Amino acid sequence: MEILKNKTTLLNYIERQKEMGKKIGFAPTMGALHEGHLSLYKAAKDENDLVISSIFVNPTQFDNSNDLEKYPRTLEFDLKKLEDSKDVDAVYIPQLKDMYPNGAESKHYDFDGLENEMEGKYRKGHFDGVGTIVEELFRQVRPDQAYFGEKDFQQLAIIKKLVQKLKLPIKVHGVPIFRNENGLALSSRNERLTSHQKKEAELLNKTLIQVNDWFRVITVQEINERVKEIFMKANGMELEYFIIADEKTLKETDFFYKDKNYRAFLVVNLGDVRLIDNKHLD
Repeated sequence: MEILKNKTTLLNYIERQKEMGKKIGFAPTMGALHEGHLSLYKAAKDENDLVISSIFVNPTQFDNSNDLEKYPRTLEFDLKKLEDSKDVDAVYIPQLKDMYPNGAESKHYDFDGLENEMEGKYRKGHFDGVGTIVEELFRQVRPDQAYFGEKDFQQLAIIKKLVQKLKLPIKVHGVPIFRNENGLALSSRNERLTSHQKKEAELLNKTLIQVNDWFRVITVQEINERVKEIFMKANGMELEYFIIADEKTLKETDFFYKDKNYRAFLVVNLGDVRLIDNKHLD
């Protein structure tokens, strides 16, 4: 596995691969890798000649400086995990100046309103930060295909919109949420949970499974009330928001229409860790 530590090294590497006609699959990360990340590389390996990872903790997508400071940085562990996976051919570890030569500031994007829903309401500037770093990485790595987890479903929708608006020749794939044996969606932030808290956090997926059972049987309003009640009774958990939204527009719905697809989104604070999860309703 090649380790590319700056932009110049990356660009030279990519140029050589393009000259050989290699089809490139790419999945960017902020490190603290887990099996969910590795599932992205497995998906990419099946469809590309070459798979590239990147590790960069992007400061512009954190609206909370404490969250940025606490974000786990485990580079040596991450590199070993990538090496052991056998699915990754190269990893790009840029410096801040490689991504932000003029200082860490976000561009402003119009994602046709996707950026104003859910996380956009609670994390000001977050998706401008995501768009800025993903656009820069896409322009440097020049992948044919890119892979993102469905756990961050809104981010996935934003990145698809970014590629469409900028007319980038990249196909963006969503990879299903990777869960542990008890249903907890794997996340880098989850690594900050104690073993007891991880057990408690299984309530998110259990709740979403119940929501899927209630879907089309009772009203959206009744589902909302039941979810609030579940988390009011959950010790140490604070429900930040729960919504059922149209998968295409991400707008919250108060009624189920037969010709639309819906997804339930759940955000809960457990201690100082913010947990997010979602589920397609079928």
